[in-house]
Amino acid sequence: MNDFPRVERAQKSPAPPPAKADAALLEFSSLDCDAVFARLASSPEGLSADEAAVRLKKFGPNRVTRERKLSIFEEIWQRARNPLNALLGTLAVVSFFLGDVRAAIVIGFMVVLAIFTAFIQEHRSNEAAARLRAMVHNTASVLRKASAPQSPPPEDPFSEIPMEQLVPGDIVRLSAGDMIPADLRLLTAKDLFINQSALTGEAMPVERFAGAGAGGDPFDLPNICFMGANVVSGYATGLVLRTGGATFFGALADEIAGRRAPTAFDLGIDKFTWLMVRFIAVMAPAVFLINGLNKHDWLEALLFAVAVAVGLTPEMLPMIVTVNLAKGAMAMSREKVIVKRLHAIQNFGAMDVLCTDKTGTLTQDRIILKRHLDIRGNDSEKVLEYAYLNSHFQSGLRNLLDRAVLDHVDMREKLGIDGGYRKLDEIPFDFTRRRLSVVVERLGADKDAGTHILICKGAVEEIFAVSTRYEVDGETGPLDPSHLETAQKETMELNADGFRVVAVAYKEMAPSKTTYTIADESGLTLLGYIAFLDPPKESAREAIAALAARGVKVKVLTGDNEIITRKICREVGLDPGEILSGTAIDKLNDPDLTEVAGKTCVFVKLTPAQKERVIQAHHARGHVVGFLGDGINDSPALKAADVGISVDTAVDIAKESADIILLEKNLLVLQKGVIEGRKIFANIVKYIKMGASSNFGNMFSVLGASIFLPFLPMAPIQVLTNNLLYDFSQTTIPTDNVDEEYLVAPRRWEIGNIVKFMLCIGPISSIFDYVTYGMMLFVFGAWTNPALFQTGWFVESLLTQTLIIHIIRTSKIPFIESHASPALLATSLIICVVGIWLPYSWLGAQLGFTPLPGLYWPLVALILLCYAVLTHLVKVWFVRKWGM
Repeated sequence: MNDFPRVERAQKSPAPPPAKADAALLEFSSLDCDAVFARLASSPEGLSADEAAVRLKKFGPNRVTRERKLSIFEEIWQRARNPLNALLGTLAVVSFFLGDVRAAIVIGFMVVLAIFTAFIQEHRSNEAAARLRAMVHNTASVLRKASAPQSPPPEDPFSEIPMEQLVPGDIVRLSAGDMIPADLRLLTAKDLFINQSALTGEAMPVERFAGAGAGGDPFDLPNICFMGANVVSGYATGLVLRTGGATFFGALADEIAGRRAPTAFDLGIDKFTWLMVRFIAVMAPAVFLINGLNKHDWLEALLFAVAVAVGLTPEMLPMIVTVNLAKGAMAMSREKVIVKRLHAIQNFGAMDVLCTDKTGTLTQDRIILKRHLDIRGNDSEKVLEYAYLNSHFQSGLRNLLDRAVLDHVDMREKLGIDGGYRKLDEIPFDFTRRRLSVVVERLGADKDAGTHILICKGAVEEIFAVSTRYEVDGETGPLDPSHLETAQKETMELNADGFRVVAVAYKEMAPSKTTYTIADESGLTLLGYIAFLDPPKESAREAIAALAARGVKVKVLTGDNEIITRKICREVGLDPGEILSGTAIDKLNDPDLTEVAGKTCVFVKLTPAQKERVIQAHHARGHVVGFLGDGINDSPALKAADVGISVDTAVDIAKESADIILLEKNLLVLQKGVIEGRKIFANIVKYIKMGASSNFGNMFSVLGASIFLPFLPMAPIQVLTNNLLYDFSQTTIPTDNVDEEYLVAPRRWEIGNIVKFMLCIGPISSIFDYVTYGMMLFVFGAWTNPALFQTGWFVESLLTQTLIIHIIRTSKIPFIESHASPALLATSLIICVVGIWLPYSWLGAQLGFTPLPGLYWPLVALILLCYAVLTHLVKVWFVRKWGM
């Protein structure tokens, strides 16, 4: 499924250097087809099923190596290899060699807790996603030799098989929208243009031919196509030369995958991590020097500084992020949504503009051919006949309109498709001409036998532009402006009634002509047009309203015309307002388009490049943009969007360009994804705000106590135990409930807001830490009893840090207006009980704790109450001023 890379919109990296052409590839390119078949022990009829099975066992599945399933140990290693774990591992080793084995064990346990919690959750998510992914896979159209003669022979000798089952020697068929499934030598090609930007970085499509050729750079060989490219237009057949890791793409896969640009999500996590690293870089040496100079025990000061560094390290951050994202992927899988890239879920939550195609999203995707009319609006059987011939004989990508035409099965027998016509040539569809032509020869014994007819079907404006005559009831005449006006009026009336209209024209060609090009699409006779009905989807109105209520504006980007798009938009409750066409977009420079795009809701008659420009214009306005599309023309927009969304019925290139695959093309599913993304963001930010404010407060508390106390405020092992217990209490944050108010609007990373929160909330904990210091020193006389002081601060610190989770997790009054999840409540309660129990336990004695006097508990309860009230009041003020 993920055999090809997604090229991020922000990618600025240069293309990888061209691979060196090896002798075998140059030889394949220079040989004729028969010689290539001989070299690969294949034939024009393809391989037999038995031979293909033998080769599949020999060469392995057609997958690049990096996509193989990781083993359990490899998955654990993926979770373990991050800078925070490396830092903690280093501190554990330092503690061990300094003689503090207990500290080394505690630090090691913290790392193991973070790694395995993340591993278990992500492994479950990957397994669930894999089960769904098996329902959606890319296929290749392959010619395989039948084991026995078939009578009658199949209409189409090619069959669809999973791309992974391709082997060298297979013959594959390519058409617009297909991914190149392996490294191929072309056997036949017609107007074949491919996009190989994923391999070369070159954005423009290049043409490929079937004839023998030569060259130095493999990407310039005219008859070689490489895995990782895709067909833009035309059609071809090719012989598979190499598969899987042996392909050029397989060799470059790791390098190409590494060129993915970081998202706002990645950057936000990185900024917070480095913020904490800077705190540690300042705090740990300061604590070491202050305690060393003050207590004159440099070894003890070093151990304490190491413990403080561990306490300041947000070691649970990778686990919290991974578990949240994995949980979101599992939740989405229950909605039959395949998440190909975990971070795309968070982008869902940040998305404030959703751009979508019209067909199948706002409409039912059940296109029905309702009318076949001449230019005067009368029913015409000949229009249907010629439209059927065009759709039947075209070998490119058949869209929904073609399928609707071919549903008129009676036309096949009436026209004598099997014996009445023979296909001679084809001029494939492309998104510039927006039309497709086939050339057929009429067979039989009548006077018209042997006639060559070019039948052109496509967008109304484009067919009008190349037509000079019309035909009505067998009579033809010059197509003057009045006829065009009549035809355009009829087309507009059909569009206004919700019909999609395609024009049909033809041209009789000289029997001596053998090759046909785009230049032959001129001087056509306009026959009429066919009209299709694609009713609005019943759920579209509800989904658009639901997304709008969540702060997501839906915008339509379509290749259809303005009239029909306006009608569909109004029927689904979307005000089209001022509509912008592709022609108008081409007249705007990027700054002007950025300005206009913000005011426009509907964009019509767009080419693929124009869709991409619209997406980039919204990025320039600071929006987080999603795009939903399923056609080859949607691929550039899917790659440009922050979150690309496609469906399992999409063309290969659309599915590979997308981050998320829907098994049901329904906007309501996207609305659920938006909510899930915001829940994930909320729970990650909860941890970050808790960690940032708690660590910032601890910095003041530790520094102050280190200056005036004649002993360490807490023993190194006690600091580590405190941090371990606090970490455990946070492992259930991913399960936490999120207030409905938080889910209303899109959420983005704002490191500045987090810093403000840290500066406002962090010092509050220090205030009450100093109150606790005073209580322990002046009420309980702990000046000469370090163990009592350390025990009292340990318990107060643990209880306040656990309490802060419930205050920060909501903008409401905790426990009253907003309730945490049962799991978070349970872990918080467990840690509080453990903290209270430790001073009286045998384990507490091993950690250097001593029983606390009875008066301590009502006093610490008063401290906790005051701390909770003050923190809540400051939080409410902060939310009103800067938001949560």
